[in-house]
Amino acid sequence: MKAILAAVVLFVAVLVSSYVRVDAQLEVGYYNDKCYLAEYIVKDEVHKAFDRNPGLAAGLVRMHFHDCFVRGCDGSVLIDSTPSNTAEKDSTINNPSLRGFEVIDSAKARIEAVCKGVVSCADILAFAARDSVEVSGGYGYDVPAGRKDGRVSLASDTIANLPPPTDTLGQLISSFTSKGLTQDDLITLYGAHTIGRSHCTSFTSRLYNFSTTAAQDPTLDASYASVLKQQCPNPKFFNDTNLVVPMDPTTPTVFDVNYYSNVLNNKGLFTSDQTLLSSTVTGNLIRQNVANPSLWESKFAAAIIKMGQIQVLTGSAGEIRANCRVINKS
Repeated sequence: MKAILAAVVLFVAVLVSSYVRVDAQLEVGYYNDKCYLAEYIVKDEVHKAFDRNPGLAAGLVRMHFHDCFVRGCDGSVLIDSTPSNTAEKDSTINNPSLRGFEVIDSAKARIEAVCKGVVSCADILAFAARDSVEVSGGYGYDVPAGRKDGRVSLASDTIANLPPPTDTLGQLISSFTSKGLTQDDLITLYGAHTIGRSHCTSFTSRLYNFSTTAAQDPTLDASYASVLKQQCPNPKFFNDTNLVVPMDPTTPTVFDVNYYSNVLNNKGLFTSDQTLLSSTVTGNLIRQNVANPSLWESKFAAAIIKMGQIQVLTGSAGEIRANCRVINKS
């Protein structure tokens, strides 16, 4: 067993090192000689948050994804709206579903107290996503760092860049390809839906008045649909936008392959979850993940590192925000 675990760790390390050698100019251990406590502080804040509310781990992983897919991994999702601008976090896609901003705030405040103006908010979010995976039971991995923070955050950018839960497989592949990610990356990263929750509003269209020929989505397991209807009443008669359900009802706070098992059993919560079975290639990747959880966890580590290098700002291209919610004054 020790030999197998050692081999898995080595496999992840090789993948990490291969992704570091890209044009993004990021580096593992970037803060070792600049602010050596940075990653420790982030990890500590994530662990404290997880102890208070295990669901925040999923929120931070999702926040990293939503940051990277809009203007690249530049921390723009963290910026607050102003009277003259509605920021990404307040778009209908992100609000009220994104959560965990206070974890980033706490980590940033502690880091600024010991290393003022050194560690970017974008890097803090990337570290927090890694620590969230690990505290939930997934593999830890080294995060290449050196990102700078962006100065622009527009709610309007989210619509064109973040795939909605109603996407088909073709639409998902197109979205991920536009970010430099492969079909395999898509299936791998979607496994993050194994933790966290969803608002009922994201999938009730599958439960009620689905089409002119079907009351509910026929690709959704009937027994699971019945359970969901008890948790999410028909919005036509009871419209509570705050209702939420776990993405994986079995182990909602554990980073495991249950998500893929759910999809294989027609219990994917979103249309975009269930559509992953609509091709032989993607279906086989899902079955592979169920059969080999360790391989999936290793692939996930590599894929999220790759995602974390989408259109990053480095050097003089961005800034180090003093407050992750506010762009620095010129």
